Amino acid sequence: MKLSTFTPYTKSFRKAFLIIPFFVVIDVFCEIVQPRLMSIIVDDGILHKDINYILKIGLAMIGLAIVAIVANLCNIYYSAHASVGFATNLRTALFRKIQSFAFADTDYFSSASLTTRLTNDTNMMQQVMMMCLRMLLRAPLMMVFAIIFAVSINKDLSIVMAIALPILALSIFILLRKGLPFFIKMQQAVDRVNSVVQENLLNVRVVKAFVRQDFEKKKFDKVNFDLMDVATKASSIVVLIMPVMQLVMGLSLVAVTWFGGQKVMTGTLALGGLMSFLSYITQILISLMLLSLTFMMISRAIASGDRIEEVLEKQPSLTDTAEGLQNRYAITTGRIAFKQVTFRYNIQSEKPNLDNISFEVKPATTLAIIGGTGSGKSTLVQLIPRLYDVSEGAVLVDGIDVRNYQLQELRSQIAIVLQQNQLFSGTILENLKWGNEQATEEDIYAAARIACADDFIRSFPSGYQTLLGQGGVNVSGGQKQRICIARALLKKPKILIMDDSTSAVDIDTDRKIREGLKNYLQNTTLLIIAQRISSVMHADQILVMEEGRIVGSGSHDVLLQTNTSYQEIYQSQHLQKEEA
Repeated sequence: MKLSTFTPYTKSFRKAFLIIPFFVVIDVFCEIVQPRLMSIIVDDGILHKDINYILKIGLAMIGLAIVAIVANLCNIYYSAHASVGFATNLRTALFRKIQSFAFADTDYFSSASLTTRLTNDTNMMQQVMMMCLRMLLRAPLMMVFAIIFAVSINKDLSIVMAIALPILALSIFILLRKGLPFFIKMQQAVDRVNSVVQENLLNVRVVKAFVRQDFEKKKFDKVNFDLMDVATKASSIVVLIMPVMQLVMGLSLVAVTWFGGQKVMTGTLALGGLMSFLSYITQILISLMLLSLTFMMISRAIASGDRIEEVLEKQPSLTDTAEGLQNRYAITTGRIAFKQVTFRYNIQSEKPNLDNISFEVKPATTLAIIGGTGSGKSTLVQLIPRLYDVSEGAVLVDGIDVRNYQLQELRSQIAIVLQQNQLFSGTILENLKWGNEQATEEDIYAAARIACADDFIRSFPSGYQTLLGQGGVNVSGGQKQRICIARALLKKPKILIMDDSTSAVDIDTDRKIREGLKNYLQNTTLLIIAQRISSVMHADQILVMEEGRIVGSGSHDVLLQTNTSYQEIYQSQHLQKEEA
């Protein structure tokens, strides 16, 4: 973990970082002189029975205690302000970084791990920042001043400290060094727990439908107990710090009391001096204990910091090219061309997911793509808005390589209804406005009617103001698809991609949507991925895909006469229709 990675997120709190040491010094000074004043009260006030002197020094001690309390409260306030602000800035930077990632980048980390880094790891960094601001300066100052005062009281008794402190420091160092690898493993175990929880909650309906609750419980128990196991191992090492410290502290106090008591009886050390020495050695050992706890937190934070740093330093695999930033091309016609395109999700894979794909789509025409599951249909269309980049060849829009468009400009003019339809928490109206924030009510209602969504939306008691649950869980699959189609239409794109986006609606509704699209998007290039022949047979051009290759191209009539794969799909669906 490099501190320079996190420094920029502290700049807005420079005032706090400058003022905190001032309050720490005041707090330490007020606390460090208290034992010395107490020894004065015992040796000069109590022994001489001077009530006025005792009262005078006592009031001074009370005043110093009040100042120390105020300084400590100010320290806590500014430390909390700075640490919470730091975590807020860091969390914002992480979220913005994740937003810049391409699909391949989020696949690399996994959504569960990114969630843990954004929450759990960032919270750990916040706690450590708070601990460091409060203790990392206070504890060493307290220890140094206490050592100075203790030595000034009696050099012989200071030998006890000279023996105890190195033993304690070495023990803490060894224990923390052994605990660090377990902290890293613990954060990884938290990732796995989050992954299982996230997956289970998102797919809770599937779990219940297949009566897999027991299986999911066992899966969660495994990752949960794995987390418990690694956390226990980490804790078992770290908790040894406290018994070691208590042992050293106890032995030190016994030794000081024994040898100091002898000096008091022989008259070489005053009773008040012994009392203050005991207080100072206690302060020294407590300061060392606080330092050890701080370093323990830092050890955990290093593991979290490494994980956060990995995300912050990860360069997005898809970025704007120099030509795209310079020329700012815009899509004018919607002509699409694939030139010998090969693509691999895993660059080390021998077999490509798309193999030597070439075809062209004329502006304002409809291209349909059909094929079996895993044939590469969705992968192919995701290359057009640069959700992924080609491995070889080029994808051209209006004769320009998509890599030379500015990403925002390219995607703003391409609408895509993905195979997995996703809606967000909020009203139906708010979800529709994702397509166009400035859309008028007339535009929204028109898009909804074309997507055959207006009727069922108005049937809800709150209509377009109906609140949707996370992911749109309170609407059916077909309703969700139609809302997503309406959302895409509001973009009024030059290119519209529909990735099997009518699979959950009936054939009659599918036909109505296609007819509406034909009239509404007269100047838009339309790409349709579908499993049903009835959804693609009226397209200007149809591509038939198998195992990442195009095995047929042409109109419905041409393919029905010349392409074996298309004939098999048609005959199987025709037979199913007759049987039904």
